[in-house]
This record gives sequence, structure tokens and C-alpha cells, in this order.
Amino acid sequence: MSLYEPYPHLVAYDISDPKRLYRVHRYLKKLGIPLQYSVFLLHITPIQRKQIVFRLNRLIDPRADDVRIYPLPKNPDWQWWGRPIWMDGAILEGLPLPEGMGGAKFKT
Repeated sequence: MSLYEPYPHLVAYDISDPKRLYRVHRYLKKLGIPLQYSVFLLHITPIQRKQIVFRLNRLIDPRADDVRIYPLPKNPDWQWWGRPIWMDGAILEGLPLPEGMGGAKFKT
């Protein structure tokens, strides 16, 4: 794995304080795509991951909060059920995601 090659990651969190929850959510919205309120998809390099971990450590209380980052394979076998993540016709560029999630079109 190259230090400069981006890979998909899931970030999930459980934050006990509403103020910290808002700060973590706002920070992750700048970096990735919210799949659910407390689950984000990020397409990041190992170097960026270290920077994100550093920043999240400053935003949370490790005694009360739980944040997890799960690296995914370069081309995961995506599956989803339930309501669509995005509205029909949404276009996301730069992220290697599957077509069909809510009718969205993806460009890489």
C-alpha cells in the first residue's frame, strides 16, 4: 500500500456530548460522504488517515466517546438495502463508488 494512494475507509462514531458530536460530524462532512448520521465514507491516503486520527483525538473525549476507522479494500464488493443514500441524478467525482446507489452516477 502506497503512502500516497487513496483507499476507501469507513469512519463510525458514538459521541456522548452533543457539542463534541456536532464538531466531529462537521469535521467529517468536510472530508467524506455521510452514509448514515454517524458513519462516513472517506477516500484517503495513509498519510491523510494519520492527520485525521490526530484531529479526531483533539475533538473527542476518549473516556466517553468511541471513534473507529475501518480501511476497506480498493474495490469493495458494495451492497446496500433500504432507502437510497443520494437522490437520483447525483454526481460524485473522484470517488470510486458503485453505480446504482440511489440512482447516483459516479465519475472517477
